[in-house]
Amino acid sequence: MVDVAPAPLPIGMARPLPDQIPENAPEHCPGVESEAAGHANACQGCPNQNHCQTAPKGPDPDLPVIRERMQCIGSKILIMSGKGGVGKSTFTSQLAWACASDPDAQTAVLDIDVCGPSIPTILGLRNQYVHESSSGWTPAFVTDNLSCMSVEFLLPSTEAAIIWRGPKKNGLIKQFLKDVDWAGGMDAPSTTDKTLIDYLLVDTPPGTSDEHLSIVGYLRESGIDGAVIITTPQEVSLQDVRKEISFCHKMKVPIIGIVENMAGFVCPSCHGRSDIFYPSTGGAKALCEELHLPFLGSVPIDPRIARCCDMGESFVEEYPDSPASEAYLAIIDNIKKQVAKH
Repeated sequence: MVDVAPAPLPIGMARPLPDQIPENAPEHCPGVESEAAGHANACQGCPNQNHCQTAPKGPDPDLPVIRERMQCIGSKILIMSGKGGVGKSTFTSQLAWACASDPDAQTAVLDIDVCGPSIPTILGLRNQYVHESSSGWTPAFVTDNLSCMSVEFLLPSTEAAIIWRGPKKNGLIKQFLKDVDWAGGMDAPSTTDKTLIDYLLVDTPPGTSDEHLSIVGYLRESGIDGAVIITTPQEVSLQDVRKEISFCHKMKVPIIGIVENMAGFVCPSCHGRSDIFYPSTGGAKALCEELHLPFLGSVPIDPRIARCCDMGESFVEEYPDSPASEAYLAIIDNIKKQVAKH
C-alpha cells in the first residue's frame, strides 16, 4: 500500500497549535505545560525530564485572553452525555437551530468532540474551512445568526483520523476559546452590556475526559451557565449519567437539567407509542426526582430526525407537527428558564 500525502491546506486557512509533546517523549507524557511535567511516573527515563522539572510554572497567561474573548458571549452551555450514541450532538444541533430561529438572537456552536466531530455534518457544514483574519479565526456560518467551530474544519479531509494525546486536544480547545472571533467583526453595543453572542453551545465528547477538564478549566474565570445532560431511558445509560452528575458537582458546574432522548417511538400513522428502550428503573424523570435535579423533558424517536441530521437540516422547521418537534421546543423553553435562574 502506498501512503498518499494529504492535500495541502488552503492559504489563509487556520491551523491548530503544534503538539505540546516532544517527539522523543514516552507514551503517557503529560505534556510540557502540565503541572506534572517532569514529575509523573511516565517521565522517568525521559531525556526531557530535567528540562520539564526546571521549566517555570505559573498561572496560564492565556486565561485573561480567553476571559476577554468570552466577554461578548452571554450564556455558555455544555451539552454532555455519559455514553456515546444517546443523541447528544443531535440534540445540540436542534437546540442551536431553535435558538437561531429567533432572528434577534445570535447562537454559536463549539464542537470539542475532537476525535468524533459530527456537528459539521448535522448543521450542513461539511467541507468548510476556517480562515484567519486580523481579529482571529472566523467560524463557519450556517445562517446569519448561527455559527460553528469544529476541528473538522482544520482537517485536510473529512475522513482523516484524529490520533491525538490529551495535551494536544487541550491545546486545540484553548486555541478555539482564545482565537475564534465569534463576534465575526460585529461592533459591541454602546451600552454596558457587551453581549454579541446570546448562546454558546459546547458539544462535548461522551464521558468525562481531557476535553471536559479543559473546557471547564479555561472557562472558569469567564463563567459557565451550566450543563445539559443527555440520556436514554434505560438503566445502563442512567448509570453513566450519575458519573456526569458527579463530575459536575466536583468541578462546580451547575446542572441545568437532564433530557431523556429516544423516549419511545410514536407511530406517524396511528400515533401509538412503543417503548424501544424500556425505562426499567423509571427513566430520567425518576433519576431527577431522586437527585433533586430539573427534568427538562423527553424526546420520542422519529426516524426523520436521522434524515435531517444527514441532510444538515433543522428537524423542527421541516416537521413542526411531529411530537418530537413539540418536545424539542418545550425542552428548549425549559433550558432558557433554567439559565435565567443562574
